[in-house]
Amino acid sequence: MNRWLALLLFLLVSFTAAAIGGYATADAVRTWYPTLVKPTWNPPSFLFAPVWTLLYIAMSVAAWRVWLRRELPGVRSALRLFFASLFLNALWSVLFFGLHRPGWALLEVLVFWGTLVALLGRFRRLDAVAGWLWVPYVAWVSFATVLNAAVWWLNR
Repeated sequence: MNRWLALLLFLLVSFTAAAIGGYATADAVRTWYPTLVKPTWNPPSFLFAPVWTLLYIAMSVAAWRVWLRRELPGVRSALRLFFASLFLNALWSVLFFGLHRPGWALLEVLVFWGTLVALLGRFRRLDAVAGWLWVPYVAWVSFATVLNAAVWWLNR
């Protein structure tokens, strides 16, 4: 497969997960989420879309760089875990925003975060640049996990 077509497919799959999450989130960020008590350090709403856009691009490029090394052992399992992480990414939005279940989302995001940390190690071993591209994603989801916990705690 052409390497650039492969990159396009990684972007397409990643942004499909983003679209699913966005669909689950769209109504709730206008109606339900504003009614919740949030910590004072909750980021402003306008920050989320550009941050997630950059993260989806970085994670796609990271996975693509790993795919380019597909002859190495461990690449297939790392990419399967990558696709699982996209599912978990979208599922979190459905649980938190779509179903209005911050507690369920908190349990799920712990699994999601663990998956991302495992991927960081695998990606780093397979391609150093892919590992570095993954770091902001892990950092953001770490922050989002703490934020999810705070929102759940403040609204239980």
